[in-house]
Amino acid sequence: MSVNSAEQEAVRTVDVVLVKGGRTKIRYPAVVLDDDGDRVSVRAPWAGDGVRDFGFVRFEPGDVFTEHYWRTRWYAVKEVWTSEGRLKGWYCDVTRPALVPSGEIVVTDLELDLWVSADRSTVLRLDEDEFAASGLDRTDPVAADHAVRALDELERLARAPHDPAAVHAPWWPAG
Repeated sequence: MSVNSAEQEAVRTVDVVLVKGGRTKIRYPAVVLDDDGDRVSVRAPWAGDGVRDFGFVRFEPGDVFTEHYWRTRWYAVKEVWTSEGRLKGWYCDVTRPALVPSGEIVVTDLELDLWVSADRSTVLRLDEDEFAASGLDRTDPVAADHAVRALDELERLARAPHDPAAVHAPWWPAG
């Protein structure tokens, strides 16, 4: 069965490029779900090699990530789903605002991360030691300030009382 040109245009792919320490850490293809001019949302399978066990969550082959990147915010939020469609939680990367040239989403990782379990009972600030060791506060104090404020904002949103009738953040599911 052939796909007509309208269906081909409906499925747009990009490469997500994560830069860390001035080098590309990982590059993987993703399907664009939405782009409102500020936030671009994509879906991609787990792009790592094998299983990555953090202790509080495992990323493994078959997992699907729905990822949200902003051109104006200093973070990216990744919803992590099992292959069976069960939400594991949200992995939030503190990054510089996304650059979205043709065919790519490029984000620069600033070391800080936040994990929020699907039931929101676990909220973990991650890699603060790596952030301190990066020296960003000395080499780019403005970016370091943005990074710390972004992590604080993500944690505040994650810990906000859950009201199914309200949307606490653009990435937080209602109900």
